[in-house]
Amino acid sequence: MKNDKIKNQYRVNDQIRVREVRIVGDNGSTVMPTRDALNMAREQGVDLVEISPNANPPVCRIIDYSKFLYQQKKRAKEMKAKQVKVEVKEIRFGPQTDEHDYQFKLKHAKEFLEEGNKVRAYVFFRGRSILFKEQGEVLLLRFANDLEEYGKVESMPSLEGKKMFLYLAPKKAGVAKKSQQARDREASSADAKEAPKPTVKVVDAEAPANGGLLANAKISADALKKLTEETDD
Repeated sequence: MKNDKIKNQYRVNDQIRVREVRIVGDNGSTVMPTRDALNMAREQGVDLVEISPNANPPVCRIIDYSKFLYQQKKRAKEMKAKQVKVEVKEIRFGPQTDEHDYQFKLKHAKEFLEEGNKVRAYVFFRGRSILFKEQGEVLLLRFANDLEEYGKVESMPSLEGKKMFLYLAPKKAGVAKKSQQARDREASSADAKEAPKPTVKVVDAEAPANGGLLANAKISADALKKLTEETDD
């Protein structure tokens, strides 16, 4: 079905019934009568293919039609492969979500945004819990703040029926803005690395400092010698 759709997009040879056409090729373009273009294509053993019917005059190529279709299918496949499929991932909260559950869902939201997906977070108010809608709004705002490195807010929290929604889109790679907390942590880490290391004082054994162990030993020896001389006297 897809092949037939591509095939039916173009008119070929006798299907082209305008008076003149513009022939494009590697050497530029030329306007000529359609009959002459058809004769040229037949002489080369290929086809006259209309590629731009809305131009004035219509633009055509002289090319093998099967080869032309193959090129078009290949180009369409390459373009499809390059397209980034963006999905919308949902994160659901209750108005009184506990911290463990919050951190678990925050982790998943980071993964979704890093993969290039959008995130739709919402707080569901069941029954009388709608009385805590302000608490739900605070929760979503905290969620957006904790994800500022990974996503940007597309719309602020808004109440729709029993649900309050927050929409986040992924930031482009390499331009994620770091939170103040992350910057503070990095600054503290850098300061710790730059802190002066304790110096080790090397004592020259040949020249001991006053009060050193060797100096005390020398003083004791001199005193003993002096005492011996006094005794002999």
